[in-house]
Amino acid sequence: MEENKAIIRKAVEAVNKRNLAMIDELIAPDYVDHTNPIGSPEDVKQFYTAIFEGFPDFRRTIEDILAEGDKVWIRTTVTGTHTGQFRGLAPTGKKIIIRTATIFRIVDGKIVESWSVNDFSDFYEQLGLGVF
Repeated sequence: MEENKAIIRKAVEAVNKRNLAMIDELIAPDYVDHTNPIGSPEDVKQFYTAIFEGFPDFRRTIEDILAEGDKVWIRTTVTGTHTGQFRGLAPTGKKIIIRTATIFRIVDGKIVESWSVNDFSDFYEQLGLGVF
């Protein structure tokens, strides 16, 4: 279980350092994200590339991490400033703070599945766009 937690820490740190090349090492080719329309390591790279364009100072901080069997659960705080285009939204210059919870399943040292809970209503409200 400690090895699985280390894999998740390594993945979060790779994203925070913009080292998307690490994705191929950490994400299984048949990865499935049950929350976002992501189904491969390449999809994960494209997902984060779009985030970095919109929020160049994007950072995810692990607040809690737990492991049981082949699953790792993290509670995180995500921060960033909306200074670039993001999913068609013009930059607002506003700072965001989002709390997330994600469960990852790991097999043979690679992330094969994930499930996340994010408050996107709060995200849009922080950007000054109202609640969707």
